[in-house]
Amino acid sequence: MCGQIIFIALDFYTIPYIIDLMKQRKRRQWDKESIRILRRHLGATQRKLAEELGTRQQTISEWEIGMYRPRGTSATLLSIIAERSGFNYRLEEEDEEH
Repeated sequence: MCGQIIFIALDFYTIPYIIDLMKQRKRRQWDKESIRILRRHLGATQRKLAEELGTRQQTISEWEIGMYRPRGTSATLLSIIAERSGFNYRLEEEDEEH
């Protein structure tokens, strides 16, 4: 599926999958390099990825320069898109002290 954005429809079958991802003990930590590499893997511009995630192009840019990191729903959607596109990303254990 390289070169394609994968639209995530929130339907009866997808919602339990998203809830399960959010409950996992290991969280996907998206750093600036991983986000940029995923976007290039998908063949998407910052604007196109922003549209698919329901955010602004400026937000994608800020993630890619390391100003901010995606969190919450955005991080979950990035993980789903990565998984469905065959993108190999890092898993980091959640810091249990914070």
